[in-house]
Amino acid sequence: MVARWWAVVVLVAIPSLGAGGETPEAPPESWTQQWFFRFLVNAAGYASFMLPGYLLVRYFRRKNYLETGRGLCFPLVKVCVFGNEPKASDEVPLAPRTEPAETTPTWQALKLLFCAVGLQVSYLTWGVLQERVMTRSYGATATWAGERFTDSQFLVLMNRVLAFIVAGLYCLFCKQPRHGAPMYQYSFASLSNVLSSWCQYEALKFVSFPTQVLAKASKVIPVMLMGKLVSRRSYEHWEYLTAGLISIGVSMFLLSSGPEPRSSQATTLSGVILLGGYIAFDSFTSNWQDALFAYKMSSVQMMLGVNFFSCLFTVGSLLEQGALLEGTRFMGRHSEFAAHALLLSVCSACGQLFIFYTIGQFGAAVFTIIMTLRQAFAILLSCLLYGHTITVVGGLGVAVVFAALLLRVYARGRLKQRGKKAVPIESPVQDK
Repeated sequence: MVARWWAVVVLVAIPSLGAGGETPEAPPESWTQQWFFRFLVNAAGYASFMLPGYLLVRYFRRKNYLETGRGLCFPLVKVCVFGNEPKASDEVPLAPRTEPAETTPTWQALKLLFCAVGLQVSYLTWGVLQERVMTRSYGATATWAGERFTDSQFLVLMNRVLAFIVAGLYCLFCKQPRHGAPMYQYSFASLSNVLSSWCQYEALKFVSFPTQVLAKASKVIPVMLMGKLVSRRSYEHWEYLTAGLISIGVSMFLLSSGPEPRSSQATTLSGVILLGGYIAFDSFTSNWQDALFAYKMSSVQMMLGVNFFSCLFTVGSLLEQGALLEGTRFMGRHSEFAAHALLLSVCSACGQLFIFYTIGQFGAAVFTIIMTLRQAFAILLSCLLYGHTITVVGGLGVAVVFAALLLRVYARGRLKQRGKKAVPIESPVQDK
């Protein structure tokens, strides 16, 4: 009922979402337009920034520039390469959640409803628009099929620019802890975050949105693997159990679902590879961000630093390819696309603020439950709007996945009640 109501609202608010509602059909592409070639070109563009930056960092550290450097560039080099040691007097403690004594249960319930509705509206709209932008044509008429937007990197840039502006304004008007991390440390999380977002957008050209959502739900498995490799974490038996249940549920869904009308073995393999790339890059991002939080920064500072480098990488790569102007021209030709892309970015940035507020007010467990339900609603909404079909066995697989995710939340809560240290929930600084 909730999904049907939301579908009606979305279609009324943005009537063109269902337009061009033909079954997505991948047009023939030259080899230079194939996803793996574009991935390599994008990676080369990012490397043109990363490698010189890495060499400069190595040079300044080898020369012990922090002790011997001076001049106008010294403060910039210090912030970018060495960071600042936070002073006790400069610390702004990241206080735990505190509930005012005068807060009533009714007021708490209203705040929880506000957070839940804000998260659902932001990310359900974001998901619907993402599928619309990547799988449907723009400008279609009775005599012309229209044209599709194909540059995923341009969408990543729009999202990151708006997120950077929002995070910058928040840091400007709200007092933050003294920043201590070397700026270059953000570049690693930023690079993997850009690549994961690119893979996510590209995958929609080859697999259905419900498949993508389930892939996101199953990323807890590679997150655990990355945690072992990057952070040397150990995990409880129940975590391995729930990871196994998620794998079973995803397998049930994928093996029972019939092929999409546009699919072939080649496109299905491409979609699987891209989803695997998304999960791997996103798992690295979350673990690297967890390590950066050792500098006692706030989540908004993390958001600002990561998105700064994301803007730098994507703008540079698009300029090197000459694609920035083409993406702008596409927006000029299709005002509908411009509106969708802008709303997509607004929903992503607003969703981040709702994430921080929800976790600050109610904790990570409540936030995880809300976002798990959001994923389930997103699958239902996509099926209603875009005609995806799910078999009974596939539906059971979806139920197994979300039951396992809720079981993880319950187990974490029990560990917290017993005073044991639960494994931290994945950093939600850039939810996609």
